[in-house]
Amino acid sequence: MRDRLLAAEKVKAIDWRDGTLHLLDQRVLPFEETWHPYTTAEGVAEAIRTMVVRGAPAIGISAAYGIVLAVSDRLAEGGDWQMALEEDFDLLANSRPTAVNLFWALNRMRERLYRLKDHEDPLKVMEAEAVAIHLSDREANLTMAQLGAELIRKHQGNLQTVLTHCNTGALATGGFGTALGVIRAAHLEGMIERVYADETRPWLQGSRLTAWELVNEGIPVTLNADSAAAHLMKTKGITWVIVGADRITANGDVANKIGTYQLAVAAMHHGVRFMVVAPSSTIDMNLASGDDIPIEERDGRELLEVGGTRVGADVDAFNPVFDVTPADLIDAIVTEKGIVERPDTAKMALLMCRKRLH
Repeated sequence: MRDRLLAAEKVKAIDWRDGTLHLLDQRVLPFEETWHPYTTAEGVAEAIRTMVVRGAPAIGISAAYGIVLAVSDRLAEGGDWQMALEEDFDLLANSRPTAVNLFWALNRMRERLYRLKDHEDPLKVMEAEAVAIHLSDREANLTMAQLGAELIRKHQGNLQTVLTHCNTGALATGGFGTALGVIRAAHLEGMIERVYADETRPWLQGSRLTAWELVNEGIPVTLNADSAAAHLMKTKGITWVIVGADRITANGDVANKIGTYQLAVAAMHHGVRFMVVAPSSTIDMNLASGDDIPIEERDGRELLEVGGTRVGADVDAFNPVFDVTPADLIDAIVTEKGIVERPDTAKMALLMCRKRLH
């Protein structure tokens, strides 16, 4: 299966080469495929803030490379470069607040920095660590894809009609994807008849990114308005809702793109199974529940404007980017360490004690 998954891979959004981070600008897809080069931590932080790169794993990977660029600059400046580097850690950490992968990746880079030995080349060591974070995420996605497909087979493994929300594919990760990776694997196994993709207001990641990825891979996809999801569950035989996550707390609550919570409520009502797919780096055992997750709110103009043109009335707009789905609405959380069905605090703690599956 792994070889088949790799052979099917066609999209990537992050490319590190010759000491420069190249990011595919996700704001202009699917009409333009534009890559931007970044050579400073400030540039990477701005790319994260302005949604050039998005998706929790991809944000973390980009931030790790941002630290490599910062190390290069600080070494050239001389002096106490490690102390000066803390400004770059803070800059990247403040770029977006909700996705825990960002902080996980920065913490891992900081820990490697503290373990530097006198004979080691700091730039080479930190670059190797960032590359390892990138490759590790890609491998985690491949493992999760196989585990998620097996779970679908376990529960009515015949042809499935599934619904997904936001973008969780290769564009949002180090490669292949989380929830979309599971859908890809299930399609390769002949278990997916059709994917319904929520448009995902207001940035339209579903219509611009998810639909684009699925069409490129020949997977049958139909776009729908976010508000049509419950109607689809009632009328189109949806069997699974499969989504990603930006943070999962110790009790199994899940923060994901705004609109995920209402999907879970509708899925419970209609008897549709609800799967969350995310690497273990998304799990924040320091937060007891979803009530503790900081929820990013963005400028209300994102709701009131289209392409810079005002289309809404002269009103205030509430624009949270994420919501929290309670654990008791989730059938399964799929990670590279294994699957947790009907998650709770005890099951999440047990999962985090496991070694990574291969």
